[in-house]
Parts: sequence; structure tokens; C-alpha cells
Amino acid sequence: MSRARILAALMPALLVLAPAVSAQESTPQPLLIPQTLDRVLEDSDETAARRDALVRDRVEPVVSDPAVIAALRAVPRHAFVPTEYLDLAYADHPLPIGYGQTISQPSLVAHMTELLEVEPADRVLEIGTGSGYQAAILAELTDEVHSIEIVPQLAGIARAVLDELGYEDEVDIRRADGYFGWEEAAPFHAIIVTAAPDHLPRPLVNQLHPDGGRMVIPIGPVGDVQVLWLVTRDGDDVAMERLLDVRFVPFTRETDG
Repeated sequence: MSRARILAALMPALLVLAPAVSAQESTPQPLLIPQTLDRVLEDSDETAARRDALVRDRVEPVVSDPAVIAALRAVPRHAFVPTEYLDLAYADHPLPIGYGQTISQPSLVAHMTELLEVEPADRVLEIGTGSGYQAAILAELTDEVHSIEIVPQLAGIARAVLDELGYEDEVDIRRADGYFGWEEAAPFHAIIVTAAPDHLPRPLVNQLHPDGGRMVIPIGPVGDVQVLWLVTRDGDDVAMERLLDVRFVPFTRETDG
């Protein structure tokens, strides 16, 4: 099925549940910066070798963009995982980071990042900062990354880790409901969503750059298989391309218990 036919068939179904809401409904809150970090920030020869092996064996077979491959090789994933999972930091699967959230598997991070086609001058929005790992990958590709996290503890930990690793200027973190995006920083050349809503959030579509803005987002029910979509905008036209089946944590909202 062509992208145009997918758009015609699926856009009404995916958008029908999305009410016309204002980004002003979500008020940013202060970050909770931890006093101590349960992270190992130092990069040794051993962790660098493990990272190189991961990129060679699991990333390069699925990604061809040299800049994305270099970003995965540059960012120390072990610095973004709790110390109890340090030995698994360079395994190609998700890991718990607390508060019901996970750090995504590196090969999927690489694949989703490549789909965004980020250029050095692009403005990028991430919904779901989580550990901060994806934001660091993006910061290797562009100097303007805006990231939203609803869990205050995770927002604070990610901010602290990113600052320690030298990404304080490239990554701006907001603690808020990511459904509404970051209106005052829009439009975005690329938007990546790292948790799965059950429909396509209208505010995020509106904040895509009208000249070829791209969004990668999983959509589907909680606890079941979801679908990863590539959403592109050309003026007032929005197209969707179905990519693959995935499993992501639920998209948490301010109204969730």
C-alpha cells in the first residue's frame, strides 16, 4: 500500500481520539536534580571495547548513516543505566531505569534516529527523556535538542548525567506532559517519541516543521504489540508510513493515576 493510501486509511482512525487541545494545558515543573547519582560516568578501555563490539555486531547491520553509527560509538550507554545493570549496559536489549521506564535497546535507538535524518542545524524534540541516552545520541548530531520528561526523578537524573558528560548546552530538558510538545520552540525538523500513546497526538503533528518535518512514534495499546510509524509533514499535508511492530512503555500523561 502506498504512503498516500496509508494516510487516507489511517489518519482519521489515529487522530479521532486526539482532542483539539492547547499546549498551554501543560505547565513545566522544576527538575528534581539528585544529590547523588547511581551511575558510573567514567569510560574505560573495557567499556569502550564493549561499545565498539555492540556497534559492530548489532548497529552497523541495521544502520547505514555514518553519523548515527559514530554517535552510538561515542555515547557511553553505561553512564545512563543504574549500576545494578552495569554489566548489561552493552547488551542489545532494553533495561529498567526505575519508575516503570526503560532505556531502549541500542539497535532500535539507532534505527529510529536514522529515520529522523537529522542534520547539524536541525531543531529536534524528544518526548520521553527517560535515561537521557537518546537525547545524548541526538546531541551528537545537532546542537539543539529539546527533551520532555513527565517523571520528575528521571528528568533530574537525566539532566545531571547529560551535564556531567558535557551535553549541557546541546540538550534542554523540560519536566511536563509531552503530549503537548514544546510549542514555543517549534517548529521541529524532527520529533522522536519514546513511549507509546494509543493515538497520534495532534499537538506534535502541528509542531512538525512544514517543510519536510519527520516524526518517529510508536502507537498502540498498553501491554500489547504497537506499530512504529514515520510521520512526515509537507505544508498542510501529513503522511504516515508503517514501519515495524514494537513494544514500548505506555505514554504517561499528567492525568494518569
